[in-house]
Amino acid sequence: MQAFFEFLATNPYILLFFTVGMAVWVGKFSIKGYGLGMVAAAVVVGAALATWASTYGVKLQLDNFAKSLFYYLFMYGVGLRVGPAFFNSLKKDGITFTILAVICAFLGLGLVVVMSKLLELPPGAAGGVLAGSQTMSAAIGTAEMAVEQGAYKLPAGTTADQVSAMIALGYGVTYIWGTVGIILVCKYLPRWWGVDAVKAAKDYEAEHGVKNVDDAGVTGYRAGGLRAYRLENNAVSGKTIHQFRQGYPQYRILNVLRGEEKLGASPDITLQQGDVIALGGRLEELTANLGLIGPEVPDAKVLNIPLDQAEILITEKEADGKVLKTFAKEDYAGQLQISRIERAGEPLPVGAETALKRFDVLYVTGLKGTIDKVAAAVGKIARPSTSTDLLTLSAGMVLGLLIGKITVPVGDFSVGLGNAGGLLLSGILVSSMVSRLRFFGSTPNAARNILEDLGLVTFIAIVGINAGATLLEQLTGSIAVKIFLAGFVASTVPPFVTWAVGYHLFKINPAVLMGGVAGSRSHSGPAREAAKEINSSVPWVGFPVGYAVSGVLYTVFGYFAMLLSQ
Repeated sequence: MQAFFEFLATNPYILLFFTVGMAVWVGKFSIKGYGLGMVAAAVVVGAALATWASTYGVKLQLDNFAKSLFYYLFMYGVGLRVGPAFFNSLKKDGITFTILAVICAFLGLGLVVVMSKLLELPPGAAGGVLAGSQTMSAAIGTAEMAVEQGAYKLPAGTTADQVSAMIALGYGVTYIWGTVGIILVCKYLPRWWGVDAVKAAKDYEAEHGVKNVDDAGVTGYRAGGLRAYRLENNAVSGKTIHQFRQGYPQYRILNVLRGEEKLGASPDITLQQGDVIALGGRLEELTANLGLIGPEVPDAKVLNIPLDQAEILITEKEADGKVLKTFAKEDYAGQLQISRIERAGEPLPVGAETALKRFDVLYVTGLKGTIDKVAAAVGKIARPSTSTDLLTLSAGMVLGLLIGKITVPVGDFSVGLGNAGGLLLSGILVSSMVSRLRFFGSTPNAARNILEDLGLVTFIAIVGINAGATLLEQLTGSIAVKIFLAGFVASTVPPFVTWAVGYHLFKINPAVLMGGVAGSRSHSGPAREAAKEINSSVPWVGFPVGYAVSGVLYTVFGYFAMLLSQ
C-alpha cells in the first residue's frame, strides 16, 4: 500500500479524481433509503485516504488554488440557482416563509455557537458542526475563509491545518444526523403535533385544484383531446368560430378543412356544411355533446396541427398573483397545456387555483401562435437551449471576484464578503437579470448543475484529503461524542421551533408547512419524503422561498460560526 500512496502523492490530479470517483461511488450506497450522498462521502473518503497514507509516512495534500477554484465555481452556481427566488422572497407573499427560514437559520447558528462553547469544542469544530448539522456543505468554505482572512484568530499552539482538519471532522460527524434527522422531523412533525396532515393536504388540493403529481408515471391518460368532426348540424352551420365559442366556451376550434384547403382557426371564419373541424377540449367535454357538430371522422389532414414547446418566464406585473383558472376565459384557453411550473428551480404543484408569481417558469406545449400570444401577455418566451453563454459566465465570475475585494475596516482587521461571498452575490444578481431579460446569459440547468455538483464535491474532497494528515493527532472518542451532541441539538431543535411558529402564529396549512420547514433547512430531501408520507405534492408549495433564503444564510453563517465561537 505504501507504493500506492506514494504514487498518489506524486500524481495529485489522479489523487483528486480518484477521490471524487470513490466519493460518488460510496455516496450511492444507502440503508433503507438513507446514505451519505456524494458530498458527505467526499470528505469521508478524502480524510480516510490521507489518514491511511499517514500511517505509512506518506502525506497526501493538494494545493489551495484547486480547492479555491472549485469552491468559487460552486458558489457562483448557487447564486445562479437561488437568484430569482431570493428577491421574490422579499415580496409580500414570500415574507412568511422568509421569516421561517431566518428563524431556523439564526437559531441553528446560535445553538452551534452555544454548544461549542458549552462543550469546549476544539478550534474550528464550530464551522464544521454548522455545515454538517444544517447540511450546508458550502459553509465549510466560508468557515475556512474566516481562517484565511485572519478574522478567526488561531489559538496559541494551533496551526491552520489543524483547524481545517477539525472543520472537516465536525462536518463529517454531524452530517449524517443532520440529514436523517431533518427528514424524520419533517415527516412526523404533524403526527407528533396531533395534526392530520393527510386531511390538510386533501383540503388544500380541493381548495386550490391541485392534483398529486409526485408519484404519477407515464400513462395513456391525457386531460385534453383533439378530434375531427364533419359539420352536418344546421344549428352550428353559418356561425363564425367566435360565435361558436360564445355558445360553447368549453371547446376550441383549432382548424377548419374546407375541401382540400386548410383555413386555420381565425375567429371570423364562417362555418359551412361539410367543413371538417378540428375540435379541442377536455375529454369529458368532448364526449358530453356527441353530435353537436356531426359525425367524427379520421381526417389526418385537419388534425395535422404543428405544436410547439417553450418555456414562458412570468415577468409582467399584471400576471403576478393571477390564478390559472382566470385564464380559462381568454381566447387562447384550451390551445396549450402547462406540463409543469417551476419556482426557484423546483417543480410546483399545478391546479386551477395555483397563483403565478413573477419569475415562475411555465413549461407549455401547444399551438405556436398561441404560445407566442400567451408569452406576450404574461412575460417572455424562452426556447430550450443547451448552449451556455460563456461570456456572461466569465463576466459574472469577474464581477464576483471584484465584489469580494471590497472590505470594511472593523477594529484591527477588515471584513468583506471575500471571493466566495462576492461570487454568491454576483450569481444572484446575474441570474436575476437573466430571468428578467432572458435574451442573454443562458446557463442551462445541466450546466449549472455541473458548476454546483463538480465544484462542491471536488472542493470537499480536497478539504478531506488535506485534513486527513493531521486528523489522527486530534481525534479522540470524547471529542467525537461532544461534536455529535452539539450537532444533534443544533440540527433537531430549530425545525420544531420553526414548525411551532408557522403552525400557531402564521396558521399555515400543515401540509404546506412540512415543505416550509424543509425549505427553511435548505434541504429538498425532507420535502420529498414529506410528500411521500402524506401522498401529496402539496409540501412542495411551501418549499421554494425558504430554500432560497436559508441556502444563502447557512452558507454565510459558516464564517460567523467561526468568529462567534472564539
